[in-house]
Amino acid sequence: MMDVEAVLELAMELGYQIQVAGGEIYRVEESVSRILRAYGVETGEVFAIPNCLIASVHENGREATRMRRIPDHGTDIWKLEAMNGLCRRLCAVPLPVKEARKELQALVDGEKRYSFPALLLAHFVAAGLFALFFGAACQDALCAGACGAAIGLTLRLMDALGANLLIRTMAGGGVSALLALGLCSLGLGQSVDLVTIGALMILVPGVALTNAVRDVMVGDMVSGLSKLAEAVLIGVAIALGTGLALGIARLF
Repeated sequence: MMDVEAVLELAMELGYQIQVAGGEIYRVEESVSRILRAYGVETGEVFAIPNCLIASVHENGREATRMRRIPDHGTDIWKLEAMNGLCRRLCAVPLPVKEARKELQALVDGEKRYSFPALLLAHFVAAGLFALFFGAACQDALCAGACGAAIGLTLRLMDALGANLLIRTMAGGGVSALLALGLCSLGLGQSVDLVTIGALMILVPGVALTNAVRDVMVGDMVSGLSKLAEAVLIGVAIALGTGLALGIARLF
């Protein structure tokens, strides 16, 4: 007899990994449902919101429900593609549950992680390119890159202190604005505005806003409104952190 609970555990773990990799809500729900059906469970019900995943099955007189809380996460394209690929393979040719769990765990263990220096370099390059996009000179682009690296350092420090997303964003925006003002005051940069804007683009929640609109369009109203509120709050945090830092600096 099929082990319903083992199948449910497999489907939930796969859905969890897709969601923490940045997968859309509809993708998570569909993936869990397809895995359940692929293993012969036709009574599965799945419900997901940005911070929670719930699945329940009733098969052969047995009932089972699982819930996973989704932590704060970003978007990992490599992991998302890997998990989607595994889901498709299992739906096409269902492996024994133990083998499927081993493959899933192998993907989790083999997740690619960038070193902290590489992340700082990415912050530097991204901020500099954003500044150039907005019309900054090369001198200002380098200053924006330095501010972007400062944002990366600040976010890492805030993570170590256990700060929430809003506090991290406010701190990153404030440090970036102060550094931009300082660099331009020293004559290393020409335009405080362009340097600041280029660096702050790193913090702008473009992915969250895009996902919110997409979720609303496909009918996931709870998820869409939740992500929209998150994007708005992040925008407010950026404005508060930057505004307070520049206001205090100009007082002195």
